[in-house]
Amino acid sequence: MRAVVYTETGPSSVLQLVERPVPEPGPGEVRVRVVRAGVNPTDWKFRAGTSQGFDEVAPGQDGAGVVDAVGEGVDDLAVGDRVWLVLAQYGRAYGASAELTVQPAELVVPLPDGADFDLGASLGVPAVTAHRALTASQDGPTRLGPGTLDGTVVLVAGGAGAVGNAAIQLARWSGATVVTTVSSDEKAALATAAGAHHVVNYRTGDARREILEIAPDGVDIAVEVAPAENNPLDVAVVRNHGTISIYANNGGETFEIDVRATFSRNLRYQFLLLYTLDAALVRAAAEDINAAVASGALRVGAEAGVPLHHFPLEETAAAHDAVEAGTVGKVLVDIG
Repeated sequence: MRAVVYTETGPSSVLQLVERPVPEPGPGEVRVRVVRAGVNPTDWKFRAGTSQGFDEVAPGQDGAGVVDAVGEGVDDLAVGDRVWLVLAQYGRAYGASAELTVQPAELVVPLPDGADFDLGASLGVPAVTAHRALTASQDGPTRLGPGTLDGTVVLVAGGAGAVGNAAIQLARWSGATVVTTVSSDEKAALATAAGAHHVVNYRTGDARREILEIAPDGVDIAVEVAPAENNPLDVAVVRNHGTISIYANNGGETFEIDVRATFSRNLRYQFLLLYTLDAALVRAAAEDINAAVASGALRVGAEAGVPLHHFPLEETAAAHDAVEAGTVGKVLVDIG
């Protein structure tokens, strides 16, 4: 089989296209013939030196394809099933940037009828992260679905990003009023296509004033990608007993907390990282994500606010570079 791998961390030039033996699934595992792989920021960050742990790594946490073989004890998946992957390379050497990958069956999720491989490969990291951000509130639901966020106002920072887009779509599907912040008219159009009810350009307006005009009592949940830059805004607009769900460190590694302003509002900070998330939360997210996909509420493509950018397997390095450069939309690698 063909695979893209690296044996040392560094720039995208460390990635090599190689031939490797076909892997065999063990007990509780399945082999998936990958059709499409999704590229996320953590893929290039791990490759650049954040994490290694193996002599050779085929990167890629997200992918979609067809079950090719099943190991002993796997009863709920069969050869020929269309599936999507979550956490494909976490704790393993070979992820989604290979024609064949062996995965624990519990991390291989059936792809709903009607959903294509582009959508399947776009779900894992963004959608599961968004699900956790929306279900971590003190009094909020632990699952998503129609009506579960009725009466809730959700603020999504960076509504044109992959996680931001998924958060908008999942929150709207669940009944929330969705407000999002963006930095340009182009990104505003994408956030609107995703389903945001209100879009605030923080570079041209007074974001605090505009958000509080929409939600005078404050927003219930802030889905935050850049706390170092946005924490003062979040504290100003999140309601008493509200939640700030932080899933990334864009714009800085640290931020200051105004203790009095924060505790006087009884605010909750929920930090979250998919890779160390409890397995039960990942499974619950996958089930709800599939329900959203099956209902047509979770989509990709420019019409859903997620332009798609395709690269062949041999150009995986260019795909990594595109994500590192901040390409708007979803970067996909075509494998099968």
